[in-house]
Amino acid sequence: MKLLAAIAIVALIWLAGLFAFAERVRDFTPATEPAGADGIVALTGPSAERINAAIRLLERDKAERLLVSGVNREVRRQELRALTPGSNRLFDCCVDLGFDAEDTLGNAQEIAAWAEAKGYDSLIVVTSDYHMPRSLLEIRSAAPGVELTPYAVSTPSLHSSRWWRAAETARRMTLEYNKYLGVMVREGIRRVFGDRSAEATREAMKAAAETADQALAAQK
Repeated sequence: MKLLAAIAIVALIWLAGLFAFAERVRDFTPATEPAGADGIVALTGPSAERINAAIRLLERDKAERLLVSGVNREVRRQELRALTPGSNRLFDCCVDLGFDAEDTLGNAQEIAAWAEAKGYDSLIVVTSDYHMPRSLLEIRSAAPGVELTPYAVSTPSLHSSRWWRAAETARRMTLEYNKYLGVMVREGIRRVFGDRSAEATREAMKAAAETADQALAAQK
């Protein structure tokens, strides 16, 4: 009975955290006009909206350069430029492409290296609303001295108060929340036990997340 009670308490805490996380996601949009920063970083995603939003900020002189992090190595510069009409001048002068990142941790490491190389102390971070909490957590860990301003791209399907009733939105929010918790756990372990233990924890959580993704995809 004590075990069942403990499991029930943990489940309730997790569920409360999930709904608090969903509220935080919704609070990121509509994105307010950010103050200027040294640089802008856009984390690539399932559509071109993140890049478009970052380019629009660059057009409004919110920073001097933009890094698009996590670009597929098979994508050419001209293809990305074609996704943002009217941005040829900016792409030629002021946009850097990062090809090394394969996940959000990789994005953070790529962004930190770019900011250090450019001597930037402040960045505007552009990514989807549901992805923003984890992105900020990862970037702050990789670049602790850099000031971050979030500029989130809205995901309208997640902004309904009943997001949990649709399978696709419930799945997206739940998976992102679990990944966010995973980063928090990993960072806590890193602070207490060091980088090697944190890396082992990350690999285990990544494998678990991939297994969950596959199981949910098989149910569709």
